[in-house]
Amino acid sequence: MSSLSRRDFLKLLGVGTVTAAAGGALFARLSERPAAPGSTQAAPTAAPALAGTPDVEVALRALPDEVPVFSGKPTQVWRFQGQVLGGPKEALQTLPKTYLGPVFRLKRGQRVRVRFSHDLPETSIVHWHGLHVPEKDDGHPRLVIPKGTTYTYDFTVRDRAGTYWYHPHPHGRTGPEVYRGMAGLFIVSDEEEQALGLPSGEYDIPLVLQDRRFDENNQLVYLENRMEQMTGFLGDTMLVNGQPNFVLPVATRPYRLRLLNGSNARIYKLAWEDGTPLTVIGTDGGLLEKPLRKAFVTLAPAQRLELWVDFSQVPVGTRLRMLSLTHGVPGGESAFPVFTVEVAREGKSDLRLPDRLSTITPYREQNAANAASPRTFTLAMSMGRGWAINGRTFQMTAVADDETVRLGDLEVWSFINQPAGGGMMGGGMSIPHPMHIHDLQFQILRRKVAPRWQALWDTLGGGFVDEGWHDTVLVMPGEQVDILLKFRDFEGLFLYHCHNLEHEDMGMMRNYRTVL
Repeated sequence: MSSLSRRDFLKLLGVGTVTAAAGGALFARLSERPAAPGSTQAAPTAAPALAGTPDVEVALRALPDEVPVFSGKPTQVWRFQGQVLGGPKEALQTLPKTYLGPVFRLKRGQRVRVRFSHDLPETSIVHWHGLHVPEKDDGHPRLVIPKGTTYTYDFTVRDRAGTYWYHPHPHGRTGPEVYRGMAGLFIVSDEEEQALGLPSGEYDIPLVLQDRRFDENNQLVYLENRMEQMTGFLGDTMLVNGQPNFVLPVATRPYRLRLLNGSNARIYKLAWEDGTPLTVIGTDGGLLEKPLRKAFVTLAPAQRLELWVDFSQVPVGTRLRMLSLTHGVPGGESAFPVFTVEVAREGKSDLRLPDRLSTITPYREQNAANAASPRTFTLAMSMGRGWAINGRTFQMTAVADDETVRLGDLEVWSFINQPAGGGMMGGGMSIPHPMHIHDLQFQILRRKVAPRWQALWDTLGGGFVDEGWHDTVLVMPGEQVDILLKFRDFEGLFLYHCHNLEHEDMGMMRNYRTVL
C-alpha cells in the first residue's frame, strides 16, 4: 500500500477525492441512512461535524484477498489494509508476513480520524476493542455499512498506555468475519510508560494467537456442525500473527511480548515448556502497578497480557517453546505448542525490570451507587434461544429496565455462570464465558466458585491475572465474578456480551444505555 498516492488510495476506498474538510458532510449523510434490519432506531444523528484537522488520519479498508499461509494454493481471507493520510507515518505499522490488519500505534491525547470502507459481500463495521470512545465511534452493529460506502470515526485517544485491538462487529457475523482474518492491534503509549524505558522498537513484539482449521486446498473451514456453534469454534492449527509454526528470533536481552487471544473461542493456558515462570507487566487496560510472576497464565478470547521476558542468560542457539497446557474446558484436552522462541544472536542491553510500573487509583466498592444491591447477570442456556443473559438475547436497540445506568455512577456488576447440568468436570453445556463490556475498563473485585465446580475451576484459575484494569473477564462454570465499573464521559447505547464469538453471534449480547 505504501506505493499508492493519497488520491489513488481514496479512489480505491470508493470515496473519490473527499477531503478532511468534507468529512463532516460525509458522516452526516451516512448517519441518516435507514436503521439496520431488526433495528427500531437509526444510527446517531447528533454526532458533531468533523471539523478541524486530526493528529492522525487513516483510511482503513476491508477486502477479500488471498495469501500464502502454506505452500501450494493460497488461502482466501478477508483482511484490513490501511494508509496514513495525515500525521506521522509510523502511526500504522504492518506485521511481517501476515494477513492481519495494520497495527495502530498512537499516543494518549492524540485525535485520530479513521475512514473505514469495505469491499465485502456483506455489511460490516469496526469496533475499537477496549477503547473509551463516544457512542458513534464504538462500532455498534446497528451502524453497519454496505459495500462501497464509508463510515468515519473521529475520536481522541483517552486510554492508558496498553494493548488494545480492533475487529468487525456486525450482529450474527462477527465470528466469521474475524475468523476470515479481520483483526488488528491498537497500541497506545503515554508519558508514564515511556519514562520506564521498557523494551521498544524491534524488542516490543505483538503476538496475536488464533486457532484455525484448513482443508486439503489450504482453505479456511468454519463451523462444520451445530455443536461447534454451541461450544464455540476450536481449530486444529495454531497461527501466530497469521503464520503457522511461528518462530520468533530474539537476541540475548529483555523483550516485551504483547499477547492477544484473537481466537473465536479457544482459551489458552500459557507456560514455558521448561517451567520458567512468566513475568506479567500488563493486562487489557495497560500496565500493572508492579510485575507479577505466574507459573502459567490463562488467556481467554479477547484478553491481552503483556510479558517481560529476559533472554540475557540464555545461550545462543537455544529454542524455547510456549505451550498451552491441558485444562478442563473445551479445547484443553491436550497440551500443544503455541510458538517457539529461538535465541539467534548476542545482544546487549542495560534495561532492568522496574519494581513499579504504573500508578493505578482503584475504585472503592463502598462508593458504588448499588453497593448494597449489585446488578446481576445470569449466563445460561435459554430454552429455544440458545445462550442468553438473564434469559434475554440480543435485540438491536432494546434496553431492559435493569440495563440503564447513570452517567458518572460507579456500580458493582455480578456475572453468574449457571451451568446446564453435567457432572463435576462440566458435561452438557457447562461452558466458560469471557464477558466483555464496551467503552470502559473495570476492576475485578472477587470470584466465588460453587464447590461442585471447584475442580474444574482449578485447572485454569491459577493463571487468572485479576489485578489491574480489564475489559474482558472469564467467568467459569459455577462461578460468580463481581466487577466494579464506572460510566464516564459518554451517554448512549453500548454493548456487553460474551466474547466467545459463536455465542455472541447466537445472541449472547445485550445493550446497556448510559443516561444523565
